[in-house]
Amino acid sequence: MKFFSNIKGLQKWRLLIQVIFILLSIWIGIDFYLFNHYLATDGQAVFYSRPPGVDAFLPISGFLSLIYFFKTGIIHPVHPAGFALLVSFLLMSFVFAKSFCSWVCVFGTLSEKLADFGEFIFKRKIKMPKVLDIIFRSLKYLLLAFIIFAFLGMSTPALKAFLDGDFNVICDVRMFNFFAEISNLTILIFWGLMLLSLVFRGFWCRYLCPLGGVMNIMGLLSPHKIKRNSESCINCKKCSEVCPAFIKVDSLKMVVSDECSSCMKCIDICPVKDTLTLKPIVSKKSIQKKWVMISVVFIFLAITAIAMLMGKWQNNVTKEDYLEIYQNSKELRYY
Repeated sequence: MKFFSNIKGLQKWRLLIQVIFILLSIWIGIDFYLFNHYLATDGQAVFYSRPPGVDAFLPISGFLSLIYFFKTGIIHPVHPAGFALLVSFLLMSFVFAKSFCSWVCVFGTLSEKLADFGEFIFKRKIKMPKVLDIIFRSLKYLLLAFIIFAFLGMSTPALKAFLDGDFNVICDVRMFNFFAEISNLTILIFWGLMLLSLVFRGFWCRYLCPLGGVMNIMGLLSPHKIKRNSESCINCKKCSEVCPAFIKVDSLKMVVSDECSSCMKCIDICPVKDTLTLKPIVSKKSIQKKWVMISVVFIFLAITAIAMLMGKWQNNVTKEDYLEIYQNSKELRYY
């Protein structure tokens, strides 16, 4: 089918990894639902342990744990998996630019598939006008700057008090209730974002995601870049046509962009061997593109395993503590 015509080379493996992480997220979601059901019935239902993997959906808590670690050298015990996962995501995006976003992130995958379907419907890519694109791209950096300045200024005791506090302990439960009892306005916002992502590729990721802003910065710092051999290039422009970030790869000697996510689509589609290659900035020796896939999987598994072996994966909150905090909370919504 034409809809799947761009699934070539490494893209088949990337799709497989994306599907695995979606299935993993569904598994975590089911376990977390059962854990929340136990709390909602005041402990009358069968107890299911809280899945630590849910911390992947708590980036602010993970970010605060990271700040706390830098200040004290201690991994805070309430959401330790969030700390470990955030470190792994940052490391992925540093080793190979922003690879977390295009290989692992569930929201990135859903956004990408919505855009693919949009192109299938409209028979072309619809690009945001340049001026609006620049303005909207700044939004995630402004939001990121606000979060950074808001939390970096906290003293260590204040930071610890927040991380120890009931709000942070059950912030995942609050998130669950937010979606379980979602308002009509929020539903309209979600549908709006989906529609915009259908029309404009990566609308959420490109313009609004503050975590994506962090990954963009890590990507710029990455020591590995895609380079183009201008002598062997036949100027077919296929690389630029498939680039999900609208990077003009065909006119660059080296791709240095905060939006490059190491998806490897440009290298996969290039018809001339060794014209587009992945190389360290300081070396002329190319790296096989499969190492992006290998590094993403290895970093995720290695850091997860290290956290488990160190006892920094499961948190230190007992089911009795969860029940008490849950019962004492009069309002579990964000709004």
